[in-house]
Amino acid sequence: MGKRKKEKITYIDDGRSLSELGSGQRLSQPTTQPRASLKEQWNTYWGAVKMMFGPMLVFIVGLCIVYMIAAFIFSVI
Repeated sequence: MGKRKKEKITYIDDGRSLSELGSGQRLSQPTTQPRASLKEQWNTYWGAVKMMFGPMLVFIVGLCIVYMIAAFIFSVI
């Protein structure tokens, strides 16, 4: 059994990210996407805030209830 020479692998950086490997785009070709206006950005932000307001309120009320129960239990002991 003769020793086999291990094949040396050479990696070449062509500037692509992992998500671009299948699409064939290169980083040297800038993708020009129009930036959203301030009104669109504000509407997106406000929509996200409105969507999270209910769960945040439920969580804060839950924390207050747990705190009151714990304070009552430790004040009785």
